[in-house]
Amino acid sequence: METKNIWSKYSATELKKLEALSGEYIDFLNNGKTERECVDSIVNMIENAGYVELQKAIKTGRKLKAGDKIYAVNMNKSVVMFHIGKKLFNDGMNILGAHIDSPRLDVKQNPLYEDSEIAYLDTHYYGGVKKYQWVTIPLSLHGVIVKKDGNTVEINIGDDEDDPVFFISDLLIHLSSEQLEKKASKVIEGEALDIIVGNRPLVIKNTASSKSRANSDKKDEKDKVKSNILAILKEKYDIEEEDFLSAELEVVPAGKAREAGFDRSMILAYGQDDRVCAFPTVKAMLEIKSVERTACALLVDKEEIGSVGATGMRSRFFENILAEVMNLAGSYSDIALRRCLTASCMLSSDVSAGFDPTYASSFEKKNTAYLGHGIVFNKFTGSRGKSGSNDANAEYIAHIRDIYARDDVSFQTCELGKVDLGGGGTIAYILALYGMNVIDAGVAVLNMHAPYEATSKADIYETFRGYISFLKNAKM
Repeated sequence: METKNIWSKYSATELKKLEALSGEYIDFLNNGKTERECVDSIVNMIENAGYVELQKAIKTGRKLKAGDKIYAVNMNKSVVMFHIGKKLFNDGMNILGAHIDSPRLDVKQNPLYEDSEIAYLDTHYYGGVKKYQWVTIPLSLHGVIVKKDGNTVEINIGDDEDDPVFFISDLLIHLSSEQLEKKASKVIEGEALDIIVGNRPLVIKNTASSKSRANSDKKDEKDKVKSNILAILKEKYDIEEEDFLSAELEVVPAGKAREAGFDRSMILAYGQDDRVCAFPTVKAMLEIKSVERTACALLVDKEEIGSVGATGMRSRFFENILAEVMNLAGSYSDIALRRCLTASCMLSSDVSAGFDPTYASSFEKKNTAYLGHGIVFNKFTGSRGKSGSNDANAEYIAHIRDIYARDDVSFQTCELGKVDLGGGGTIAYILALYGMNVIDAGVAVLNMHAPYEATSKADIYETFRGYISFLKNAKM
């Protein structure tokens, strides 16, 4: 059973909508290279569309009714949205769940050091990366530094054209004979992924006597480059070295998202796993005017490292916020909450591996995703013998097939490569713990987890259409 390339199915009007959505998505990527930046962008989008922050609704004693729109933010790193439906919460919700964290390098807590008159920031890679892909490319620094007095300093260096960039060095080819004998996983070690941040020593003007000046020069001889970096940080951001202790700084590729190909059919950018699903999730929530069942969108953190922590899907944040929303709607009880979760339907809005002819031996062609063939469904993820997977049941898949047939949504099904080669996971299994129907549904990606990933504009548009159809029509 073959799927078809979907570009030819669109009318001129639909192609204009497709390109407009792609343009908005590119802006979203450029403004959201970290989960915190994504949250800021999403909150701006949804407040402009009439969504009200949950705590404001609680303080004013607002009673929720059909058509109301509520959102909540968790530690500036995840967001949940609700569009209240006409039916009771006991009838369940239709949920889209994506993640907004991406593989990157995190700056360590005691990071700044100097070696041979070069200043570095020490890093720890986050998520699954091929470490050798991160050397010699321009890098930018994004995040926050929170000082002891509680003031937060936002850092965004490297993506403005006038900004400096950072980089990780690699050994020149002329001296690489030993390095090239190593396995790819060992060519660049994790502790070698330290970014270079400076090479210029601090110069202190000293008007004292020659004897005292000589003593001062001797005293300041060590780590002058590091001292210069600290002086710059003090001048520009009013931060001290110890402020790194309470910082969250992420090293990501510098540069903007770009259209790719002579035909401009693709988008090449950092962080598309999983922002290529997060963006159409938010847009689909904004597109629907009214719903029978409450529509919900989850945009969460920490998926790339197992959905752990207070901002990951394993936390109780979603469950707690749902209880608050049901309380405002006058329908909360513990049993009602459990009934709502069990009766809900979910699309785990996450990416899958697009077929790459260059590495065809890693894929099973009958069960793989192709760029430009529509939204991708993974019945199960996990690895090898389906270890760690959510496995959607046949009845649920049949229901979605029926919905999409009626709305002319093009879809394809796939597995993540050949059975014995590896695998991966999403947040699907976590929501499935509540007993709800869950399946992974998203966009096919080339170069997944690389500094720059590639997607098809047609797949993004079709995923957006598919998410709208699901929110309106799912009802198992």
